[in-house]
Amino acid sequence: MKIEVLDFEGCPNYGLAVERLKAVLRQEGVPAEITEIAVEDEATAEKLRFQGAPTILVNGLDIDLDARAGTAIAFPCRRYKGELPSEIKMRRALKEAQEGTNNG
Repeated sequence: MKIEVLDFEGCPNYGLAVERLKAVLRQEGVPAEITEIAVEDEATAEKLRFQGAPTILVNGLDIDLDARAGTAIAFPCRRYKGELPSEIKMRRALKEAQEGTNNG
């Protein structure tokens, strides 16, 4: 399973999102390595379909189902309910990847 967390310098929620993700991985017993990627320019943002920080991808797909259809590239801090990506979205994305419905 490939997990990436995309960020740009200055996002205040990035570290908290990574810590939440690590906690969910531990709780779910998922042995996965997190790759942290700094998005520093528009070319990288377009390549990764970056929609703001933090963005969490599991096997190349955003954990937020609504964001998967999005095409807008953005550099602001990403808005989630509660300020951080939810544990529910993280767990659903991990389950999706484990079941093979998310092959990236």
